[in-house]
Order: sequence, then structure tokens, then C-alpha cells
Amino acid sequence: MDKMLIQCQDVWKRYGNKEALRGLNLQLEGGKIVGLLGPNGSGKTTLIKVLNGLLQPEQGLVLIDGETPGLYTKSLISYLPDKPYFSGWMKVNDLFELFEDFYADFDRAKAEQMCKVLQIDSNLRMKTLSKGTKEKVQLILVMSRKAKLYLLDEPIAGVDPAARDYILTTILNNYNPEGTVLISTHLISDIERVLDEVIFIQNGQVIRQELVDDIREKEGKSVDELFREVFRTIPYGGGAW
Repeated sequence: MDKMLIQCQDVWKRYGNKEALRGLNLQLEGGKIVGLLGPNGSGKTTLIKVLNGLLQPEQGLVLIDGETPGLYTKSLISYLPDKPYFSGWMKVNDLFELFEDFYADFDRAKAEQMCKVLQIDSNLRMKTLSKGTKEKVQLILVMSRKAKLYLLDEPIAGVDPAARDYILTTILNNYNPEGTVLISTHLISDIERVLDEVIFIQNGQVIRQELVDDIREKEGKSVDELFREVFRTIPYGGGAW
């Protein structure tokens, strides 16, 4: 098996009797922006947490750059969770210092510049910021690393359309071009313009993986149109994981 950036073989993850990942198989090369696309409850967040080493699968093989998730892979991965996780008392500058201490690849000058562009006062405490501004700060932190793999869980779900455009532009302009960005979302039309490849996930399984250009050429439709067509014909499992 050739070395891929991400390799998953027969990966299972359960929450009690609920199967969030059901024998999932996936191989992904480096150097792309990839959409992890599926309805709510399809297993997107669980897969991202497994790749990040935050969850352990009950069964199957997970490799990041040829290694099982652990200390080495954490040094490669820049992770944006689907919920804010910083303490409210911390100032934006405190977060920059924290990331500087933790990650050798964190570019503080880039983070400060992005704050200026967004007109975010880095002396403010997180608890004083709006929900949208908090999400932008988290994105700044994540995209200011020169990572090999960016795992972004629903980065545009909670913001208005204008902010979505800025977030996508920020991702495009600031990720390490030698790395891969994996973006989890169910908002396909907003994001497909930045994608090189898509992975459709449903009921804990990858049901389709294809280059965006191939979809447009072979199917004669957009990713959003194909997504709606595919998921209209597949029974929905429900749940939220």
C-alpha cells in the first residue's frame, strides 16, 4: 500500500448501540483542499476526531502520514473543532502565546496580521467577543500554523454569508500549499468553489470520493447538485455525531 497522508481501513466507532462509523475506508493524498460532505449525523465529526486522535475506534486501522494518531501526528495536524473551546478570560494575545509555546510551526506574525485585517483587537478577552468573532479567532489560530493536515469541522456553519466568504478566502490564502485541508460541512454550495476533491459520507461510510473537476465533466452538474441527488436517494440514519 502506497504511503498516503490519510489511510483508514475498516474503521468502526460506536456510541453505545449507535454506530457512528461503520467499516469506513478512506485514502487521501496530500496537497489538496477536500470537502468531507454529508448530512448531519453522517459521521463527519466522529471521523475528524478519530483522525485527530481525540477518539479511539473500536476496530480498524487509522494512519496519518504512515503513523497511528499520537504525538507525531498531532505535530502535523491543525484542528478546528465545531465548537469554541477556549476559556473566556483569555485574551486573544494569550491564545497567540499559547499556540507559540505549543506549536513550532505557529506563525505569530501571520496571526497578528490576520487580526488587523479583520479589525480584531488582540487585547480583548474571548468572553467579550461575538460568536462570529470567536470563530474567526479560532480560524486565525488554526490557519497560522504551517501544518501538513488541516482538519476543519464545520468552519462556516455559524456565520453569515459575508463572513463565510472571508473564511473561505482565509483558508485559501493561508494554508500550507504542501499540506491538505479537510473541511467538514453540509453547506455545499458555499464551499464547493474552493474544493479540489470531495468525499461523500453517509451512515458512517464513505459512499463516494471524486475530484470536483471529474464530477463536473462526467456528471455535467455541480457538487451541490450531485450531493442533493445522491442524498435524496439514500435512507437517512439520523443522529448527530
